[in-house]
Amino acid sequence: MNLRDKILESQDLPVEKVSCPEWDCDVWIRTLTGVERDQFEESCLVQRGKKKEANMRNARAKLVCLAAVDESGKQIFGTADHDNLGCKSSKVLDRLFGVASRLAGISQTDMEDLVKNSESGPNEGSGSN
Repeated sequence: MNLRDKILESQDLPVEKVSCPEWDCDVWIRTLTGVERDQFEESCLVQRGKKKEANMRNARAKLVCLAAVDESGKQIFGTADHDNLGCKSSKVLDRLFGVASRLAGISQTDMEDLVKNSESGPNEGSGSN
């Protein structure tokens, strides 16, 4: 097997079971894919005229929606669930967000950098919007 195939066929999305007694269930949190992490970061920005600004509203629910899966690995929530999930217990969301952040490699510094970079204006050389 060549290196390309080895990398593309590797199972690199670990899952961690999180007990949620408040909801009378367990929730599995899966590591985000690169595409999902980009989607999460983009969802934390809003276009205001010519510049992007940080929009941390409901960030916990947005990340949990991307990372929460059932026992078989199927995503539980979609983007339409952000607001409804955001209305659930902040204690439970914090627990799930913490695991999702850790598994995805999203640190507090990453979140602060996202806010800081949004304040400096759009990246002129970026092809993504």
